[in-house]
Amino acid sequence: MGSGGRGGHSGGPTRSSQIPELHQATPTPFSSGVMTQPTQSQAGSSSHSPELSEVSQQFQQLSLPEEVSSSQVIQPAPPSSKSVRFPLRPGRGSTGTRCIVKANHFFAELPDKDLHQYDVTITPEVTSRGVNRAVMEQLVKLYRESHLGKRLPAYDGRKSLYTAGPLPFLSKEFRITLLDDDDGQGGQRREREFKVVIKLAARADLHHLGLFLQGRQADAPQEALQVLDIVLRELPTTRYCPVGRSFYSPDLGRRQPLGEGLESWRGFYQSIRPTQMGLSLNIDMSSTAFIEPLPVIDFVQQLLNRDVSSRPLSDADRVKIKKALRGVRVEVTHRGNMRRKYRISGLTSQTTGELTFPVDESGTLKSVVEYFYETYGFVIQHTQWPCLQVGNQQRPNYLPMEVCKIVEGQRYSKRLNERQITALLKVTCQRPHERERDIMQTVHHNAYHEDPYAREFGIKISEKLASVEARILPAPWLKYHDTGKEKDCLPQVGQWNMMNKKMVNGGTVNHWICINFSRHVQDSVARGFCFELAQMCYISGMAFNPEPVIPPISARPEHVEKVLKTRYHDAMTKLGQGKELDLLIVILPDNNGSLYGDLKRICETDLGLVSQCCLTKHVFKMSKQYMVGGRNTVLVDAISRRIPLVSDRPTIIFGADVTHPHPGEDSSPSIAAVVASQDWPEVTKYAGLVCAQAHRQELIQDLFKTWQDPVRGAVSGGMIKELLISFRRATGQKPQRIIFYRDGVSEGQFYQVLLYELDAIRKACASLEPNYQPPVTFVVVQKRHHTRLFANNHHDRNAVDRSGNILPGTVVDSKICHPTEFDFYLCSHAGIQGTSRPAHYHVLWDENKFTADGLQSLTNNLCYTYARCTRSVSIVPPAYYAHLAAFRARFYMEPETSDSGSMTSGTIGRGGMGGGVGARSTRGPGVGAAVRPLPALKENVKRVMFYC
Repeated sequence: MGSGGRGGHSGGPTRSSQIPELHQATPTPFSSGVMTQPTQSQAGSSSHSPELSEVSQQFQQLSLPEEVSSSQVIQPAPPSSKSVRFPLRPGRGSTGTRCIVKANHFFAELPDKDLHQYDVTITPEVTSRGVNRAVMEQLVKLYRESHLGKRLPAYDGRKSLYTAGPLPFLSKEFRITLLDDDDGQGGQRREREFKVVIKLAARADLHHLGLFLQGRQADAPQEALQVLDIVLRELPTTRYCPVGRSFYSPDLGRRQPLGEGLESWRGFYQSIRPTQMGLSLNIDMSSTAFIEPLPVIDFVQQLLNRDVSSRPLSDADRVKIKKALRGVRVEVTHRGNMRRKYRISGLTSQTTGELTFPVDESGTLKSVVEYFYETYGFVIQHTQWPCLQVGNQQRPNYLPMEVCKIVEGQRYSKRLNERQITALLKVTCQRPHERERDIMQTVHHNAYHEDPYAREFGIKISEKLASVEARILPAPWLKYHDTGKEKDCLPQVGQWNMMNKKMVNGGTVNHWICINFSRHVQDSVARGFCFELAQMCYISGMAFNPEPVIPPISARPEHVEKVLKTRYHDAMTKLGQGKELDLLIVILPDNNGSLYGDLKRICETDLGLVSQCCLTKHVFKMSKQYMVGGRNTVLVDAISRRIPLVSDRPTIIFGADVTHPHPGEDSSPSIAAVVASQDWPEVTKYAGLVCAQAHRQELIQDLFKTWQDPVRGAVSGGMIKELLISFRRATGQKPQRIIFYRDGVSEGQFYQVLLYELDAIRKACASLEPNYQPPVTFVVVQKRHHTRLFANNHHDRNAVDRSGNILPGTVVDSKICHPTEFDFYLCSHAGIQGTSRPAHYHVLWDENKFTADGLQSLTNNLCYTYARCTRSVSIVPPAYYAHLAAFRARFYMEPETSDSGSMTSGTIGRGGMGGGVGARSTRGPGVGAAVRPLPALKENVKRVMFYC
């Protein structure tokens, strides 16, 4: 665990050394996102402060070698996504030990059918896909033989219907009567009549899909893929509960309680994908949270975790209940077999015993208690509870909680608490052979070869996992300090340790203090831990003063702000002018709630103090994973200048990510983070900047900005420019090559993100020096996919790690990858528990002309340089660091209480932690909400990898 970690990682040093000073500009709205060669006016833009202007001039004094001038390297900029062509695969890699792995992809034979698309209009229009499907199901049942030419159509639940072959009409109107599902078996069911118009829209072109799969057409025909996806989803949609691209059912595995009225359901993910082997059906296991079908009274008691009949509900209780139940469907239980269903819109402000409503036009009032007794003979017991409000706000209905039961099959889409997340992870964690077994059982259970829709459309699905050629890339040699017993190290199965090794560049901690917030740790234990920590740091090659500036003290978590500021002031007073406090060591309770986030916010944005947090359980173990400052290790190939397209000339490696708020947090901003390497040729230390932007905006808004300053005129800034300048300060060189790893982008956003962010990179470069355009390689990093790789033989100990997963370094760039583009799957880490998820890397732009081996080896080797542990990690460290920095920034947002009583974070703007001047707001494209600034990060904190 580094300064940012809540708890320790297994083994190894955890902090990186100081990073050159950064300065952040005040963001303003972006210019257009079209990629163009920078104009002379853009190239000559001054920076946003005198200091940055001076650095820009220094930048210009360093001329680029002739062979990397922009006219010879930079590719023509596409004006729009229609002219973008992602790089073709530069051949397949050959480095590493060859092996065979299995992938959870099943070959799907391309149908030889004449597919037709029809527009569907259902009147009156309803928003429920379930109702739409029920209407169409009834239509097919009644008219398939007589009017639909015996076709079995596939329906998307909205506006489109697909058939294998034409229907015997171009347009036709049907009348369908549906028995309302809202009433149960016993009473009179309401009838609803719908008019359905089916009209020919187009023929789905499978010919071009075949050309694409053969590599003879550039763009994937999305319409044809969508048709096949809908066809294969038709049968499971009728069998299971669909959620996104997954299907869930209590019959697919045991329900597991998650606490507070929730339970987990097992399910499976299914998606049709174009690959090198042709069409592939990707199947994976999944679990998610559903609301338990409990009586509402029982649900509320579980939610509050206490018997609520003993005392009235508090305001906090009411807020929690309202938040949990809003939008949930319930059925009434007081009318025998009449099980009418309703959707909850809120709670009444009055208790059930106080609530009255008019029963006639003259305004005669009757209490809810009286009404239920007189009408249904039902005696309400819990009169002190509020009623559920159902229906619309204009004409609400009121239902006592005790007559309502939650309808089964409702997914819980709000945020889970930590205990629920832990319980869900236990359910989803499967060893590789167990996951493979369940995937195969799912395929056999769904019997795709017997699926009437698949047969109708001529789709044949293999019942075997895809067998794929793979390679195991070798681990890189790591360099440690020459004074240690072991000067270098070759990791084994993605792991190593710090035994007999010293940090290659030890940091220095002269002045430090310690505060203990754990009541389980005595002062003597805290002092002993600090002494042991100092000793371990010294042994590992750091200069760590064993004596604190002032003695460690214990404090209560609720006094965190007062204690931090008082101890900081006392320490600085003792140190005197001209000295800095290098480190705060903090001992935290194992369950510390908001304490960790409050502490980081106060230290990093108020006091300017680097902190190292240690959990109580690790204090008693005297864990050795706490290290601060310095550089742990470097790649031997980096210092010996043997990394292709990195070592030959100054290269900067960026990582970028955007984290979005949890579902339900509608007013919270998204947070973007960009980190960049600050050392060359080592590429191990990364400076980071963060900005807040409009809610769920994926494009990073503050990569490059221009605005008019009233004194200086045209001014430019942004995160890319800041980090390029920082690299120049740290290395004395300006980057002559840029590698940009972008995390968190889905396939549907590839074009948009590339056009916008590559344009920003180019403009940032041009703003530093005319014609300064170092070649860029832009790589998307994806972890949220459903491809899993399994050993060909789970019993072969030479083919799996201790957890039964494929070996670290396993790379796949054939068969299950894109038909023509430059992508690969890389499992760079050793499994700890569950089934390893390989990272998927997709190259969207490549002016550096990487070979497959070059980019795969570079990416794999960088995964051994992560600062927080002595293990290779699952995604390339710059992308990992960007994610950590964005996550840290959420602690800096001042919480607000919304009208619903939930804690949200307001909307934010400005360049976040960079410490820019002014408080201008910015708006995301198409988003009207202004965003407010994050508190600025203190300068001395920016000099270290604070997010670790």
